[in-house]
Amino acid sequence: MKVELCAIEVFGLHGVNPDERREGQTFLFDVTLELDEPREDAIGATVDYREVRDCVHELSAAHAYKLLESLAAAVADALVSRFAVSTARVRVRKPGIAWAEYAAATVERTRGS
Repeated sequence: MKVELCAIEVFGLHGVNPDERREGQTFLFDVTLELDEPREDAIGATVDYREVRDCVHELSAAHAYKLLESLAAAVADALVSRFAVSTARVRVRKPGIAWAEYAAATVERTRGS
């Protein structure tokens, strides 16, 4: 089963340029988790989306990353570590750049690899 959380909006101090790291900007996280299908219709039988959202916010706030690639990897590593998922795919989008709609980096992590 796949669970998808799209466009989790996070304000962060990430970027290569000093002004990006000083003033901050909005980032959008798209998270896809692969997990066993719940055996019952109860939140305890699956991943709580709110906890996933909180994990994304926590990782973004914990460190100012220069690269989208590093930020996406840190979030994917944390998701696989903290939750009962077999795979976490994280795309981080940086909207509003001057010469494109957005820049993005995507990483996928599998439990046990």
